[in-house]
Amino acid sequence: HLGEALYTGKDFIIIDFEGAPGIALGERRIKRSPLVDVASMIRSFHYVAHAALLAQVKRGTVQPEKVEEMEPWTRFWSAWVSAAFYQGYRQTAGAAAFMPASEAETNLLLDCFGLRKAIEQLAGELVRRPDWAQIPLRGILELMASPGSATTT
Repeated sequence: HLGEALYTGKDFIIIDFEGAPGIALGERRIKRSPLVDVASMIRSFHYVAHAALLAQVKRGTVQPEKVEEMEPWTRFWSAWVSAAFYQGYRQTAGAAAFMPASEAETNLLLDCFGLRKAIEQLAGELVRRPDWAQIPLRGILELMASPGSATTT
């Protein structure tokens, strides 16, 4: 996720390879599809867009009654960045053996992995920041409303 990407001024590097501390070490060591990480980044783009809007409301920059009006822009930014990220990933991965055979299979996997990540985020936020639970909940609802479109929601 974006919290594990560090911009050095010239490039990005990935940090924090130990994985989620709430998941058993044995499970974290299991080989899995790289699309898990792609879905996690896409969820992170969705998350940061909605968190930024909440932060603007908290600061008073955006009035609470204007949030609904701002939501389409939040979704637009998230969808655009997710699509650009995914397109770059697809170009780089090409026809690698770890990629599913069809775009439909890829979309299904991204939806499943994204849904799992959003449910994990929801569980975490219900414990730590219940007022932020709306962010992963919104992601879950968007994924359920538009299956097969993980890279554009």
